[in-house]
Order: sequence, then C-alpha cells, then structure tokens
Amino acid sequence: MVPRHEHRSRPAKRIQPQRPIPSRRLYLCTYDLADDKRRTRLFNLLRDHGEHVQYSVFLCELTQPEHQNLVALSTTILHEKEDQLLVLDIGPPSLNWMDKLTCLGKTWEPQVRSFII
Repeated sequence: MVPRHEHRSRPAKRIQPQRPIPSRRLYLCTYDLADDKRRTRLFNLLRDHGEHVQYSVFLCELTQPEHQNLVALSTTILHEKEDQLLVLDIGPPSLNWMDKLTCLGKTWEPQVRSFII
C-alpha cells in the first residue's frame, strides 16, 4: 500500500506588479552664465545628461526623475540674478521633431545614443 500524503495548500504567491518603464522625453537645454566657473560646472552637468549640440546648447533625453534631478542640480549652480538656463520639452523621442528643424550652415547630425544596462 502506497502511503497517502496529505495535500497541504500553499499560500498563493504574490505577484508583484511590474513597474512601468519610465518614459523618456527630449529636452533642449541652453544657457547663458556670467561666471566662467559656474558655466564650466553647468556645462559638465549637461554633458553628463545629454549631447553637446552647440556652444551653450544640449539635447537631453531624460525620464521625469532625471529631468527633476537635472533642474535641482542646476539651481545649485546658477546665480538667480545673473544666469539663465532654458529647458524646452520637445516631446517623446519617437516624435519626428527633426522634420521641424531648420539647420542653416554646418550640418548637424544627432548622436546615436545607446544605453548600457
């Protein structure tokens, strides 16, 4: 005779909801800073977050938390009465915004960015 095993019900596994993938947006950042030291600090911050397009212009692809962090760090660098940083939300990277761009003079090609996971 084969022993009968008691069938014990196991507690149901909790299914953790998957976090949504944070959506990224493109931001055009341009600055005008009076002080060389602050200008260098802001340049380095923006370079860490995006592509250096022109002298004081960057194109950044950021999630909302990255955008908030960039703005917060920038405010620690800027002098409110002397400096200016403009951050324009272009929209999602999938938006065909290049069709709306007029480039005069030297041709500009955006960098192909890849993310290391």
